[in-house]
Amino acid sequence: MITDEQREKLRGWFTGRLPDDLFEALVEVVVDREEITVIGRIPGPRLAEGVSAAEREAAVQGRIQEFRERTREDRVEVAREAEHKFRRKVSWGVECDGDRALFTHVAAPVMTRLRQPERQVLDTLIAGGVARSRSDALAWCVRLVQRHTDDWLAELRESLEHVQRVRERGPDSEGVADSSAGDPEDG
Repeated sequence: MITDEQREKLRGWFTGRLPDDLFEALVEVVVDREEITVIGRIPGPRLAEGVSAAEREAAVQGRIQEFRERTREDRVEVAREAEHKFRRKVSWGVECDGDRALFTHVAAPVMTRLRQPERQVLDTLIAGGVARSRSDALAWCVRLVQRHTDDWLAELRESLEHVQRVRERGPDSEGVADSSAGDPEDG
């Protein structure tokens, strides 16, 4: 977990490093232990009044694909620098006319041990056609929890950041490196 200040420095680095004409605005920079995801806003397609929802959706998807292909070299160059500097993979996404699309991004494996009742939940999701495997079922469960507990998770993250700030001011803070500090430059 990284602090707000570290997150702001990371966002500042991307703001300063990205070509001025890449995005209309830098919307979000999200970071965890494995990945930095950079999301920017791009202009929506110019559409005639009264176009159908299907035409609008196809035009937005076309605009996103055009942006992805046209900016590939610039994004790869920035990603290489960032991956070297921050020791994390860089992924990209865009917001276009209210839609969000993520380009290739990290799907990190996570190991867990589950007892039979928890495995039965996953197996029920598979049997019901909700998921293809236990891995898919577990990812589906995490997304469901995330969707329904965003406020609680945000409060928990704030508490963890407070704990980190208190640790940094502790008596042993000078000269002692905490590997869990999550400094984006230290990996």
